[in-house]
Amino acid sequence: MPSHQPWYHNNITRSKAEDLLSKAARDGSFLIRDSESVQGAYALCVLYQNCVYTYRILPNEDKKLSVQASEGVPIRFFAMLPELVEAYYSPNMGLVTHLQYPVQREEEVEEEPEPNSHPPQLPPRNFMADAKESESKTSEQATKSLSDMYLMRLQHIDLSTLSEEHQMAVQEYFRTSIFLDAEQAQNGNPNLPGLKKLITAVCKNLNSEISRILPALELFHRTLDQQLSPGIGPKQILADSGQSVSYRLEQLTKLLYSIEEKAKSSVFDAVGYDGGHRKSLIPIVSFEVKQESLGISTKMVLKVDVESGKLYFKKSKDGPEDKYYVHNKILQLVKSQKMHAKLVIVVETEKEKILRKEFVFDDTKKREGFCQLLQQMKTKHSEKPEPDMITVFVGTWNMGNAGPPSNIDSWFHCKGLGKTRDDTADHIPHDVYVIGTQEDPLSDREWSDTLKNVLRKITNISFKQVAIHTLWSIRIIVLAKPEHENRISHVFSDSVKTGIANTLGNKGAVGVSFMFNGTSFGFVNSHLTSGSEKKIRRNQNYTNILRFLNLGDKKLNPFDITHRFTHLLWLGDLNYRVELPSSEAENIVTKIKQQQYQELLSKDQLSIEKNEGKVFLHFEEEEITFPPTYRFERDTREKYAYTKAKATGTKYNLPSWCDRVLRKSYPLVHVVCQAYGCTNDIMTSDHSPVFASFEVGVASQFVSKQDLNSAPQGGIQIMNCVAILLTKSKTRFFIEFHSSCLEKTVKTSEGENTEQCDRSIKVWFGNKVELTPIISDPEYLLDQHILICVKSTDCDESYGEGCVALRAAQFCYRDFQITLTHHGEKTGTLTGGIQLRTSEFKPTEKLYDFIKIERDDAAPSKGKGGDKSSVAQAHDISNPSYMGVSFKSGGATDRGWSYSMAPKNVPGGAQGGRESKKPSYDLSVRSPTAMNYAASEDEKLSEMLDNPLYGSMVKSHGQAKDQGHPQPDILTPTPDGDCDRPPLPMPRNRSFTSSENRAQPQLPISLYPPGHKKPVVPSRSDGGLVQNRPPLPSKSRPEPQAPKPRDYRDTSEFPGKQRVPTRPGPLLPNKDAHPEFPKTGRPVN
Repeated sequence: MPSHQPWYHNNITRSKAEDLLSKAARDGSFLIRDSESVQGAYALCVLYQNCVYTYRILPNEDKKLSVQASEGVPIRFFAMLPELVEAYYSPNMGLVTHLQYPVQREEEVEEEPEPNSHPPQLPPRNFMADAKESESKTSEQATKSLSDMYLMRLQHIDLSTLSEEHQMAVQEYFRTSIFLDAEQAQNGNPNLPGLKKLITAVCKNLNSEISRILPALELFHRTLDQQLSPGIGPKQILADSGQSVSYRLEQLTKLLYSIEEKAKSSVFDAVGYDGGHRKSLIPIVSFEVKQESLGISTKMVLKVDVESGKLYFKKSKDGPEDKYYVHNKILQLVKSQKMHAKLVIVVETEKEKILRKEFVFDDTKKREGFCQLLQQMKTKHSEKPEPDMITVFVGTWNMGNAGPPSNIDSWFHCKGLGKTRDDTADHIPHDVYVIGTQEDPLSDREWSDTLKNVLRKITNISFKQVAIHTLWSIRIIVLAKPEHENRISHVFSDSVKTGIANTLGNKGAVGVSFMFNGTSFGFVNSHLTSGSEKKIRRNQNYTNILRFLNLGDKKLNPFDITHRFTHLLWLGDLNYRVELPSSEAENIVTKIKQQQYQELLSKDQLSIEKNEGKVFLHFEEEEITFPPTYRFERDTREKYAYTKAKATGTKYNLPSWCDRVLRKSYPLVHVVCQAYGCTNDIMTSDHSPVFASFEVGVASQFVSKQDLNSAPQGGIQIMNCVAILLTKSKTRFFIEFHSSCLEKTVKTSEGENTEQCDRSIKVWFGNKVELTPIISDPEYLLDQHILICVKSTDCDESYGEGCVALRAAQFCYRDFQITLTHHGEKTGTLTGGIQLRTSEFKPTEKLYDFIKIERDDAAPSKGKGGDKSSVAQAHDISNPSYMGVSFKSGGATDRGWSYSMAPKNVPGGAQGGRESKKPSYDLSVRSPTAMNYAASEDEKLSEMLDNPLYGSMVKSHGQAKDQGHPQPDILTPTPDGDCDRPPLPMPRNRSFTSSENRAQPQLPISLYPPGHKKPVVPSRSDGGLVQNRPPLPSKSRPEPQAPKPRDYRDTSEFPGKQRVPTRPGPLLPNKDAHPEFPKTGRPVN
């Protein structure tokens, strides 16, 4: 690797290379970077006439290097890269111009070593640090001062517990032997004979004791082992007695752990004990509520018995049960947005009549605890073989190199400050626990045992370890319920170092990924660079982790980890600070004590950098309602220690939200944050542990109910794709479609390029593409996603990736618009259309459809009885954003995707029956980073597909304020200027990619026009149509309320009872249309 060459820039991105050449601004300027598409290959980038030309340098079988240059130029091979560069300084070598001016690498600012910037296993070499403090000191003087320092420390330590022999040995080492060790180290000898002699003397009896007890333990271990290993016995143990004491202790420890596990396993299996799971019982919980009837408020008690599957209605706490309903007669829970403590319980009587019972709880948390218990009851007594929803606990804690206290239960109960769980939910275990730690002093085994013991104590379940991965003192561990052990597969883990020079592991990230049945999960725990002034370095840390952390499906190499998983959760000590001057320290503390976080959060570096698109593009974070988690005085949470004395002066660490949890999910999937906060009773570190709890929809390992031989072949049609790329490359482009639901990866033909006035390039992919799914069952397809990658034909490098949800095309053709990203940076947009060709099916009710949000303006039901459809139709309900409050992330949210219906003048809307009476709406695409399909102000506001992950669309563009919605308790930074106006792409020099070999992309599959079919009835309400209404007149405007998501189903009947409306006919594009514009929908401006 020619890392010492000034023109070699290692693994910088393509866009970074273009920026560096733009700054050089001289023809013949060049640099070489690693290829992003071929391992071991390089990319030669040359500037000529304000354009960047890229040539691939490929190795052959003999590791000889050659440049793919113009056709007709003889290919020359070079053994080393410097030889190749030297040769191409000559003209007429097939390049656009000969090489002249190497572009130097940008020098990175060297970081100061931190106190804990060494592996925790290694002893600190303080004598070396002391020697470097002053060049005038000789090595003997440095060692003498080191000896004096340790002898002085001994004088302040109580040695009475040591034997006289050991006291003399330790003192003798610090007086004389340490000089011998220092001399050996100075000569480059890593062995320290004085230390080895001391340990041998102190552990003399221990060594003999190990030799005495190891044979007995090994014999016991072999007896427990099912497969005896011949040749391993006491003689081998005795033969190993020459090993170091530390090694033999390690072997002894491992042996004891193994014996413990095997003995437990044998005994538990013999008595049928399953690790305590059978004892995991949720006690009966009672809730005091008020029932409103005819304006009269009556106190009642709701008693939830999860284990028996019954809900009791009582008139008093100690009185007899009035009535009870079994789990399958409790049809739905409907939350009120207007009154956050109000809940409607929809039940079915023995005579199949529907009753709506309205109750008001003491507060919102009580209502949420009740809903979670009812959901747990539904899950426990479900007849489904596989779950369609799980709960995931995510915790992050910088332990400050100190062990945990004896009680850390509050962390896993989500108790403390912020958005927390109610006490009634304490006994509801999560399905998966993901815990990330930083500055963790424990071993993997110690921490794993600690967590398992805590969870066993609070849940009575022995959780199984899915994975654990450690980089120095950064660790991530994943634990899951035993019942999920066979549902979790494809487990991967990896780490990336981002410490000094990206070689030290004191900073970096560890990650774990796995499949839960048909849903992919990724978790990243990172510890980024510290220091208030080093946010740019933290941004670089994030980019390096995103690029080089190797998790997930290896077939998705063109995509980074932000596109590889259905759900990606990023946690850790991200170290972003509150960007205020140190003189404001006391004011900051005062605002925290008064719980006035508004101004502080507006200065949060992570929020600012994220809103500017520099890090965590398209990630979401739940609203922060807890105080800064750093930097506390240890053993108290009442005082922030914001000053730190250093040799260079006083360093300020202002109170900041360093510890965070962010998430990114595919479009139109179900995910709800139930809790996000920090503990206030775990005080061993200067950081407080942070917790987050998520309710996540999962897809099962699908088994089709249809006969595969007789079932019609389904199809996925993608058409009218237009990409706007932020580059001026003259190479041709094509699109790759990836998905686990496809038989194979599909490529389009080359697109047609058109240069734009804003220094971007528009690529029209006019051909329609037919994707063939491996399973045509619509219930399977609606849970799937298509990953899209725009690539160059010459270098096969990605120019942007995105994702499209098949659920968007559930009823008919849909226009889509996605933001293309590459290595965490926005690289353009892609618009197009998608349509499914599937058969009819009866949807299966999902567990997360059990709880809905009721529109505030829905007409209340009059009367107690009625059939199921009449009650359901009276209320517009949709999937919840927990706590009844829409998700807040501040300002206009760029989700990275949006979907819209066909324009009004295109036929194909719902016809007949109830659907024909519903008004038609023109759905517009509104995205801050995407092109804007403008609509005049006097038009009706459009309905839009909405993802519960990102909250209601009505919060964008200031609509929440106009409609009288409650404002968050924080000030979130908003972009300058008009947020409705799409931002202008940053200018970038033109880039040309040259190659003598052009890839031949696969031609698109011909499409047979599908017949008219009935639309697929939705099986869940996430991603539903949301109706945005204009502001009401001031006199009639309701009291402040949260945004109003709406169920996108055309019928409001309960799942499983829907009528199937007529499927609209396919929308075929106009073949004669000019390729400059999409063939369906509005023209793209």
